[in-house]
Amino acid sequence: MKSFHLPVSGFWFLVSGFSSLVFRLPSPVACCLLPVALCFVLAGSPTNAFSATNQEVEEALTCQCGCGLTVHSCNHLQCGFAVPAKKTIAELLGQGQGKEAITASFVSRYGEKVLSAPTTTGFNLAAWITPFAALLAGGVLISFISLRWSRRPQPESTEHQPTSSTTDSQRERLKKELESFEG
Repeated sequence: MKSFHLPVSGFWFLVSGFSSLVFRLPSPVACCLLPVALCFVLAGSPTNAFSATNQEVEEALTCQCGCGLTVHSCNHLQCGFAVPAKKTIAELLGQGQGKEAITASFVSRYGEKVLSAPTTTGFNLAAWITPFAALLAGGVLISFISLRWSRRPQPESTEHQPTSSTTDSQRERLKKELESFEG
């Protein structure tokens, strides 16, 4: 019996197209077609349909040669870490090990620095939360300051109305200065 293999992207395409069809059909028909469609989608073996690829595992690991890239994208031709790591990953995937088991074996050998993204447990959780918390705190602070500035009472714009005696004295002074300037 030949198994049906559907890539994950094909699965989502099928599900999205099927869901729009199901919502257009009457309810009893939809209830009957949904299990049938799921049987077709999941007919392939789960190890084939959802197994990790070389690229996924290589992207999860950071190259230790100092380039700062992942094992998959290390651009050194004869890299002392990436080339053997790629061979090891291919062998372990060929033996049927999953992505988690392979990354765990690399972490046990090289430590957590080999992971391309920090784990979401323990103190490393701060590496995930801190940027978002800082953005949130900055947004709240900017909102608070701008709201406070917008509600600040505006100073009344009272123009200084000079008294008539000040105005007369200023006019006389201006006339004298103009006469001396012209004359």
